[in-house]
Amino acid sequence: MTVAVSDLTVRPITGPEELSLFNRFPYLLNDEFAEDLADGRRRAAWMWLALAGDRPVARLSFWAAKQGDEPLLTDVLDVDDEASGLDREAVLEHLLRTALAATVPPGTVPPEFLRFVSADWRSDPHERRAVAERMAAVEKTGGSLLVERLRFQWDLGDSAPRPGDRLRFRGIRDEQEMRELMERALQGSLDAHHRHELLTMTPEEVVSGEFAQEFGRYSTPRSWWRIATGPDGEPVGFVLPARNAKHPIIGYIAVLPEYRGNGYIDDLLAEGTRVLVEEGGETYARAATDLGNTPMAAAFARAGYATISGVVDMVWDAPL
Repeated sequence: MTVAVSDLTVRPITGPEELSLFNRFPYLLNDEFAEDLADGRRRAAWMWLALAGDRPVARLSFWAAKQGDEPLLTDVLDVDDEASGLDREAVLEHLLRTALAATVPPGTVPPEFLRFVSADWRSDPHERRAVAERMAAVEKTGGSLLVERLRFQWDLGDSAPRPGDRLRFRGIRDEQEMRELMERALQGSLDAHHRHELLTMTPEEVVSGEFAQEFGRYSTPRSWWRIATGPDGEPVGFVLPARNAKHPIIGYIAVLPEYRGNGYIDDLLAEGTRVLVEEGGETYARAATDLGNTPMAAAFARAGYATISGVVDMVWDAPL
């Protein structure tokens, strides 16, 4: 039976009582929705369904960093991948346009689209088709691919890692010191998000955005942050171990431009992981880097971080 887009009912869920309906689509975030609703990172008004009669055929959700914030991500976009007579791309596009129009104020750029995928998603025909259809729907509304990323996890074995003896580590003196080092580290950065932001923003503005958004989500003290110095006491790089709303993470790690190519990233990563274990009592750590940032991905692999998934990031550069 063919399902016409015009026959669909598109609406937000009524509340937590409809989570079972919303979760009829398999996805790794399903177990987090109840907690996110309770903590205000999601709202029922941000969690949308497309229904054919009483049967869900697609869903969408926005996510915020914390209660009271505006949506930061469009991180759920699903369709019934097995349904016959369903133009999946058309349904996803209709759902996306409807939800964005009702949620994002006029003149506002939509929140970034993020999709967790297998690291080798192109090798599975079923997943390749599913990802391609979701990307096509975003593209039809004006979005485009920013970057693909890889997610990693390190698990505690017998002991925490130890950095080598080439560098010395200390805490940050103050926020201004950290800001200045981060601005320097942006030069020649391989990070796609930073490169995209630097097209329209100054390094100072990019760093201010990190402090206002990303670092504001950390629940751990800045005393965990480490600056690496050489024998002369000059900063070489830095690492920001932290805990966000879900996981212990290596939140930010960088070697300053003039010191790159010396393998210092391995020492920084070891120190950041050590802090999470010895000062935070953590038994695992999460991290991520761009698919194209092969030096960073190789450093994670050397440090025993296993690849756990990929991520597709798409953005809109203008309002719908």
